Amino acid sequence: MPIDDLTAFGPDFAWGAATSAYQVEGAVAEDGRGSSIWDAFCRVPGAIAGGDTGDAACDHYHRWPEDLALMSALGLRAYRFSIAWPRVLPAGGGPVNPAGLAFYDRLVDALLEAGIEPHPTLYHWDLPQALQDRGGWPSRDTAERFAEYASAVAGTLGDRVASWATLNEPVCAAWIGHLQGTMAPGAADIGVAVPASYHMMLAHGLGVQAIRAAVPDARVGIVNLLTDCEPGSDRDEDVAAARREDGHHNRWWLDPIHGRGLPADMIEVYGVEPPVRPGDLETIAAPLDWLGVNYYRRSVNVADPAGRVPYTRQITPAGTPRTGMDWEIHPDRLEKILVRVTREYAPRSIMVTENGSAYTDTVTADGTVHDPERAAYLESHLSACASAIRAGVPLDGYFAWSLMDNFEWAYGYAQRFGLVHVDFATQKRVIKDSGHRYAEIIRAHRDLRAHRLASRSLE
Repeated sequence: MPIDDLTAFGPDFAWGAATSAYQVEGAVAEDGRGSSIWDAFCRVPGAIAGGDTGDAACDHYHRWPEDLALMSALGLRAYRFSIAWPRVLPAGGGPVNPAGLAFYDRLVDALLEAGIEPHPTLYHWDLPQALQDRGGWPSRDTAERFAEYASAVAGTLGDRVASWATLNEPVCAAWIGHLQGTMAPGAADIGVAVPASYHMMLAHGLGVQAIRAAVPDARVGIVNLLTDCEPGSDRDEDVAAARREDGHHNRWWLDPIHGRGLPADMIEVYGVEPPVRPGDLETIAAPLDWLGVNYYRRSVNVADPAGRVPYTRQITPAGTPRTGMDWEIHPDRLEKILVRVTREYAPRSIMVTENGSAYTDTVTADGTVHDPERAAYLESHLSACASAIRAGVPLDGYFAWSLMDNFEWAYGYAQRFGLVHVDFATQKRVIKDSGHRYAEIIRAHRDLRAHRLASRSLE
């Protein structure tokens, strides 16, 4: 990565990596943790590749000191992780499980001692099964229970945690989990998916209120998975399909949290009225301190009138570089998205909260992992971030997905995104070449910052 690109990043830029609780923690039945919808979904025959589960994952619950040492070795300045709702409130509400909350208490203290800023996310898809049994996200009660959960966690950790995310990628939890049926809880009904999506946004707004009530000076945001939606041809029907996909994937989530209400064109497409009550939209639009953007690939769309809502089908044009998951590689679209969000929504601050690539990795005889494709992906997308900053985007952080190989939801353990290789049989960790390259970039930025300070002191 050229040194000129590094000059774009501010002195306090948050160089980080990300994980989520169900994907790394394991220990699903220890210390009072309750069951989650992913524990249940992993038991559905055929739901997860290879019949895998998150029961053990990366055993981060027990091995977090080793993982913290890896973060320090990479030179990370920030760590984005999620807190497991069923570990803190096993029944979804009611009494707090002290042992569960104590785990995150210890983790936060250790991160701060290591000079790494904690960036917790309160919800990364692991809804307590007890709440699912009472209606799940299609029920308004779940949003209200989320506020209780947010209050309990912020009340304990808020004296040390400054930056909070309410939800991660509600687009996936709502549409893939309740419309496509290929993620937990496995529903496939637009009549269920729309109220689920709405109550997730309401939970976000109620969560913002709860966090700020507990920690008045907290920096609060939400993390959305965004993509650049393009038509697969210049036919009118494909142009309209790309517009619908943009509404489904991007605007449905961005418009309400920025005070624009729910996109009317998408309500018409869905044919389902969201269960809005007086005052809800104002709650959802609580001002944010930062916006999280997750980006992996663009979306090329053609019309599919006989398909699933929003009646689009995504295609992958030939001739484009792709990751091991067959996802197209388009770093320029990350810059495009960041610029668009800045111009259309004017967030105070943006962080790229996830960005990464999966490839098949092999540990060589000498114990190293060579992954030049992932290193190149990382560098090209960081260069796109630098270009976005120069274009006026208030980008304050970048979190590589992911710190280490982990349980990748319906893909099980077949897909590896990590900067650190994990042998899931032995739990041995090995920093990949891409991890070492990321550490070099972070170190180069630190040295550049030190050089700037030294030059100023001589003036």
